[in-house]
Amino acid sequence: MTYQAMDSSAAPLYPIREVSRLTGVNSVTLRAWERRYGLIRPQRTPKGHRLYARDDIERVERILQWLNRGVPVSQVRELLDQPEAAETPAPQMGDWASQRQHLIHAVDSLDLGRLESLFNQSLALYPVSLCIAELWQPAILQLEERWGDQFGATLQRRLLETFLRTRIGTRIYHANQLSNAAEVLVTRMPDDTSGFWALLTGLAVSSAGYRVQLIDGDLPLSEFPMAIERLGVKALLLASGQAERSDVIRRQLPRLADQADVPICLVGPVARIRASDLENTGVAVLGEEVGQALSRLRSMIDADI
Repeated sequence: MTYQAMDSSAAPLYPIREVSRLTGVNSVTLRAWERRYGLIRPQRTPKGHRLYARDDIERVERILQWLNRGVPVSQVRELLDQPEAAETPAPQMGDWASQRQHLIHAVDSLDLGRLESLFNQSLALYPVSLCIAELWQPAILQLEERWGDQFGATLQRRLLETFLRTRIGTRIYHANQLSNAAEVLVTRMPDDTSGFWALLTGLAVSSAGYRVQLIDGDLPLSEFPMAIERLGVKALLLASGQAERSDVIRRQLPRLADQADVPICLVGPVARIRASDLENTGVAVLGEEVGQALSRLRSMIDADI
């Protein structure tokens, strides 16, 4: 292995939490990259705590570049260790398509063990935003297109809802205990009975370091001003995979945005479907893709702070 971290006497060193904040890669994934694939090699304190040099952080950023181009994590080390002057070969397509098919098959066959394995493995090896964009979001879209009136579709849908609600809720709870950042309220819109998009949005926002208050149920839009005030949140994210009723989009949401003193944001397919209806209103249309929405949310919250 040609990679070596910079000596501690030559530059400052950063703890794993700071590296996670700087790169957006959570601590669990950084450890997995080190232990399972040897992608990074931080220094250690006498007590065994990891310390990362600037070279390590730059290497993490290069790893992210390869992953974003579709290279499987198992193939990244070979590419990183090539001399900089050498021409880098075009990466092969990653295994996301295969993982999506495994996920869909697990839902079709009601295989909770396989679903658990895919969930834990994907989030341990890849940044959360990449997992959502390449695995969970497109797989859910494909499943929703297939379900329709298909026999057994309701059972499959409810099983996946329950699974994600439990696993994501647990991750958000534990992440909230470790975060002192701004709090964001995430919920689904009235017509989105599954809540998939709110759950994925909540997971993404939590992984970015914010505290998340997830309301996983029906709440009249008229009650959100009180929720915002009492909970002290810095933004409200409304997610939906449906078009939602015109009255909600054209009247109730703009009215809510006028009443609230924090950003009122729309995320998920509804943001693409209804973008034109919300032009020249106070509602922030963050986009259908959760990762892109998160980037726009961060700029609004940071500017407000």
